[in-house]
Amino acid sequence: MIGELAPPSERGRLEIHPAVLRKVVEHAADQVPGTLRHERRLAGIDMGEAGASARISTGSGDPAAVDVRLELTLQYPGSVRGVVDAVRTKVGEELTRIAGRRIRAMTVTVAGLRPARPTAPRLQ
Repeated sequence: MIGELAPPSERGRLEIHPAVLRKVVEHAADQVPGTLRHERRLAGIDMGEAGASARISTGSGDPAAVDVRLELTLQYPGSVRGVVDAVRTKVGEELTRIAGRRIRAMTVTVAGLRPARPTAPRLQ
């Protein structure tokens, strides 16, 4: 019949490139309170800001499962464990919601602790 859709199993496949999954993970991590964006410099030249940095590995077994390696800068003072737990939860929820993927393994590295706002130098 014209205009009738084939069953979902016969319509094809959707593949999401790992680079897209990486962007989803980084954006989700950057949305969690307590994570910080930090300045990027190359040879002393300001290159803008950077937030979370992720690497994604898709396994050959379960195509819906991914391994995530995430590097973050966190606000100091603050609860490192609490923020990392919140990041794990948020990233897992967003990967499922946006891409239909789930996390098989997630490694989080805290690369730095920084104050939320740069402090002005003291004058004496």
